[in-house]
Amino acid sequence: MELDRNMHSVFLLNYHLVLVTKYRKKVFDDAISARAKEIFVYIGENYHIKLVEWNHDVDHVHILFRAHPNTQISRFINAYKSASSRLLKKEYPQIREKLWKENFWSQSFCLLTTGGAPIEVIRKYIESQGMKEKKGRNAGKEPHEEENE
Repeated sequence: MELDRNMHSVFLLNYHLVLVTKYRKKVFDDAISARAKEIFVYIGENYHIKLVEWNHDVDHVHILFRAHPNTQISRFINAYKSASSRLLKKEYPQIREKLWKENFWSQSFCLLTTGGAPIEVIRKYIESQGMKEKKGRNAGKEPHEEENE
């Protein structure tokens, strides 16, 4: 696992983003998806966002990306949706046959954090912090004696 770094921290922040076309219109093909991906990478550089994986269906895209802790994710998503909508409609006039109004993307989106461990594993890890020290310090004592310390 390769961690990202900046001046004062080490981190690994992965996100899964799903963007859907307006009215779930079937406008994506390989060429439009490839161009949308290029725009994502280009705009992402300004927000310290790195594309990890991209895939599409006819009416939505799945994007896996990495970000910095100080990245304003919602601001980036809005910037991407705005720029890509404008550029894709300009470069692919056939899109206007299905999406005649200004918006290319649905207003909503799905953004999920991803990680290496399930939430239950992390919860148990956090709950167990300090337990080893507590057990060693209280070895041989009765439970009621621990409370009086």
